[in-house]
Formats: sequence, structure tokens, C-alpha cells
Amino acid sequence: MYAEILVPTDGSPASDAAIEHAIGLADRYDARLHALYVVDGAAYSSLEAGAEVVVEALESEGEKATKRVADAADDAGIECVTSVTSGTAYQSIHDYVDEHGIDVVVMGTHGRKGIGRYLLGSVTERVVRTSDVPVLTVRQSTDE
Repeated sequence: MYAEILVPTDGSPASDAAIEHAIGLADRYDARLHALYVVDGAAYSSLEAGAEVVVEALESEGEKATKRVADAADDAGIECVTSVTSGTAYQSIHDYVDEHGIDVVVMGTHGRKGIGRYLLGSVTERVVRTSDVPVLTVRQSTDE
């Protein structure tokens, strides 16, 4: 059913919840896991000096975040491919899905209460609304 599973990560606790589910799916279906971190450098392009430093720091954070996924996958005996890319997050996720034949995307959501519980988060919500493949959203526990 699923041979290629994508888990976009931003290193947050919501991503961690999704990673756990993605590894479980990969184990169940003997699938390969893909860990993706998107650096949105455009958000910092208005900085006169220092934008490059910010982007480099985000790329470094992306390497750490995807390595955490790869290490967790390795501990579970799951093959994992990592990628850090630049662009608009939801569009970069769609591009990755298309380029790598992804069968399902597993993304985290924040465990919010009240009116906030109706909001998935801008990136997750846009991916859910526009994806051509199934998107599994995993809610971060309110305890985290």
C-alpha cells in the first residue's frame, strides 16, 4: 500500500509525534521513510545583512532535525532518506512528493484547545487541502 512515506519535520514536538507514526507505518508496510526539512529563506530576505547567516543556521537546524528522524528510523530498522531544501514549505513538500513518488505524507499538528483546535497550522492545512496523495495528520498531545 505504502512504499514511500514522507515526514516533513521542523524539529518541533508536533513533528516528533508524526515521526513516531511514520516509522510505525514504514515498519508495517516495509516502506522507505523520507525526512524533509524546508528552509523558507524568503521569510528572511528583507534583512539587509544577516539573512545569509539566518539561512545557514536554519539549514544547520534542518540537518539536525532530519538526522533525528534518520536515527530513529535506523533504530527501528527502517531505511530513511533525508533532505534539506529551500522554498515555500507547502510547495516544497508537494514538489518532493512528485519527484520521489511519495505514497503518503505524515505531518504533525499542534494540540490546541478552544478555537485553536480548529486550526491545523498553516503548512499542514495547505498540504492537506492541496495534496494529491493521502496526508495523515498526527496531533501533538496537549501534554507535550
